[in-house]
Order: sequence, then structure tokens, then C-alpha cells
Amino acid sequence: MSPSENEHPEASLRGTKVLIVDDSRTVRASAENMLKAAGCAVATAGDGFEALAKVADLNPDIIFIDVMMPRLDGYETCVLIKNNRQFSQIPIIMLSSKDGLFDIARGRICGAEQYLTKPFGREDLLSTLQNFLSKSQTDRAATTRG
Repeated sequence: MSPSENEHPEASLRGTKVLIVDDSRTVRASAENMLKAAGCAVATAGDGFEALAKVADLNPDIIFIDVMMPRLDGYETCVLIKNNRQFSQIPIIMLSSKDGLFDIARGRICGAEQYLTKPFGREDLLSTLQNFLSKSQTDRAATTRG
């Protein structure tokens, strides 16, 4: 990492396309504000059906999905995205106020890479995003070499 990235790790988030899926307008707005302040391009969706349309339109770099939503919940939405070859490599982070082992395991089974417990703070959100972006860049580099 260059010295400037160490001083301003958010600089590496500029232009990152993030989709926030949550039925709570407050959670969507809060996460959107935090991510936009870090330079991300943010789209939001209020439920799983809206999320599926936005994934197809935007092809985001990462998706944060609430577990408990009406119509199509976060687990079902995650499975549908992961079963689509075009979008299966997009990291999905489940968002929930439930932090039980069963809930976390169910998220993994559905294909989510991580589980972030609500309420989450700015540091939680940004560090999760940083971790997955650096991991996907490393994975892409390894694939290109191999």
C-alpha cells in the first residue's frame, strides 16, 4: 500500500459501485451517506425484487443485503444472485440485527461472504468494503497470472 493509501484508505474506494438493499429507509440513507462520503457510487433498493433489477442494470462491485425484507427476503435474493453466472462473483454482505450462529450459517449457505450485524457504524461498513475490494483485486490478479 502506498503512503497516501495508508493515510486515506477511503481514496481506494472512489468509484466503487455499491448496492444497499434494505426495507428500512433510515438504514438505506445512513449507509448511502457513509459510502458516498467515502467516494463510492451508491444505489439503493427497498426489497429483493428491486435489488435484482438493479444488479442487472448496475453490475455492482459489492452488495449489502438486509435479511428480513417483505416479498423476497435477503437469503432468497442472495441465492438468486449467486445462481446467476453473470453476477455470482459479486461479494454479498448480509445485514441483520440477528447475530445468532444459525442466521450467520444460513447466510453462508445462501452464498453470502460475510454477515454484518446492525446497527453498524461507518468503520464497520468501510472496513468490510475495503476487505472485499482488496480480496477481489488479489483474486483477479491471481486469475490473470494463472
